[in-house]
Formats: sequence, C-alpha cells, structure tokens
Amino acid sequence: MSPSFAFFIVILIWSTTPLAIKWSAEGAGFSFAVLSRMALGLLICVALLALLRIRPHLHKRALHSYVASGTSMAGTMILAYWSSQYVSSGMISLLFGLSPLITSLGAALWLKEESLTLNKLAGMLLGLAGLLLVFRGGLAVGAAWGLVALFIAVVMQALGLVWIKKIGDDSPPLATTCGSLLVAFPFFLLAWWLFDGHIPQDIAPRALGAIVYLGSVGSVLGFLLYYYLIKHMDTGRVALINLITPVLAMLLGHTLNNEAVLPQVWIGASLILLGLATHRWGVQLFQRSSV
Repeated sequence: MSPSFAFFIVILIWSTTPLAIKWSAEGAGFSFAVLSRMALGLLICVALLALLRIRPHLHKRALHSYVASGTSMAGTMILAYWSSQYVSSGMISLLFGLSPLITSLGAALWLKEESLTLNKLAGMLLGLAGLLLVFRGGLAVGAAWGLVALFIAVVMQALGLVWIKKIGDDSPPLATTCGSLLVAFPFFLLAWWLFDGHIPQDIAPRALGAIVYLGSVGSVLGFLLYYYLIKHMDTGRVALINLITPVLAMLLGHTLNNEAVLPQVWIGASLILLGLATHRWGVQLFQRSSV
C-alpha cells in the first residue's frame, strides 16, 4: 500500500468515526456500544496476531506500555461515548483535534522536552481561544457537561501518548494495540455493568453497522495505518490529518445527521485549526506570507 493511499484511508476513517460513535451510542446505549466495539476489536487483533505469527513482547517495558495505553484508552473512550449523548459528532472530532497541542504541552512539562517555542505557544493560545468559543456554542445548546467530559477525554488521550513515549517500548504496533485492548476491556465491562448492565434486545441496523465498523475499521485498521504513516511519511504531512478530519466530520454530521452548527462554533473551529497549523508550521507560515 502506498503512503498516499494510506493517508487518504486514515482521513476517511477518522472523519467518519465520530458520527459512527454517535449512531452506535444512540441505537444501543453508550456503554454497550463501546463495550461491543472494543470486544470486536480485541477479537480481530488476537486473530491477526495468530495469523501473522506475531509474538507480543512481555518484558517489563512492554507490559508498562500496555497498561499506560490501555488505561488511557479506557478513560478516553468511555468519556467520549458518554459525551456523544449530548455533543454532536462534529464537536467530538473538533475537540480531539486539540490533542497535538495538549500532547506538546505535556511533553514539555513531563518529558522536559524543549518544545515550547514561540509558534507552539501561539498555536496553543489560538487553540484555547477556539476552545472557549466552542464551549460558548455548547452552552447555547445545553451541551456543557458533554463538552467537559469530552475535553477530559482529549486530555487523557494526549497525556496517555506522552506516558507511552516516556516508556519507549519497541513492541510491534499490532501487539501494542492488542495489549492495550486487553488492559482496557475490564474497564469497558465495568462501565457497562454500572451504567446499563443488560444487552439490548433490539439494536437498529444503523447502530449495529456502526458498532461493527468501529470495531473492525476504526479500532484496528485505522491504528495500523496510522502507525504505518508515521514510519513512511514525514511528520508534517501526517499532522495534516488533524487539520482535515474535524472539518470533514462537522460537514458529515451536518449533512447525514442534521447536526446544527452555530456560527461561534465555526469561528472556534477555525481558530483551533489555525492554532494547529501555527503550532506545527508557524515559522514556515509566516515566512511564506511575507514573500
């Protein structure tokens, strides 16, 4: 597979994932939806490990990585699915677009990386301004608690990535994904038992299709292709994913799910995307604009 084709597929998967989350949670209940998605993803990962004869690493660093990734995944997904009851799919994608900004800040504070350059700080401030506008739009439609839970989910995902980087494990991506799902699965099971505790008798075809799509394509193929891109494409082009997917997700939610997008949300989205661009290419952007 060429990197360009993989890049297109990842954008397509990540743009459709928020809407699929919302459809699955609406049709089956958020706790059962995330539990069944991750159960299917885990089964697929185990089958692929056996088929490809990949032996998961079981040394201390690998196990530490599985715990870090799994706990981060559990908290992130449970909160994201819960918030999908109150927040539009476009909002979900938009707030997860903030992840690179939070990851950069976490790396500077936790890993002591010299990463808080002027353009990165400017990008963070633009992203914060956009976030405030998005929250203002959320308050207007009564989605305040959903946005708070979603923002906590984004922070957990971003800091989870910093934690994994600090560990520095070299396990194969598929093994890491499988190990993370094994660690996270009991948390999904506990959340389902606490919030719901029963299997839906009648799941709408759209919800069932969304769960299958997320369990197979969203949880397995998306992550594998993303790791593939990191190895075969420069980071600048990979970073474009975070700029493209929120816009496509908001358009898909508006078109396919009749989700209203208030003007201040569009303005906030623009500031967040500008913040991401400034964070990643700040110096180059200013140099090009002055030519």
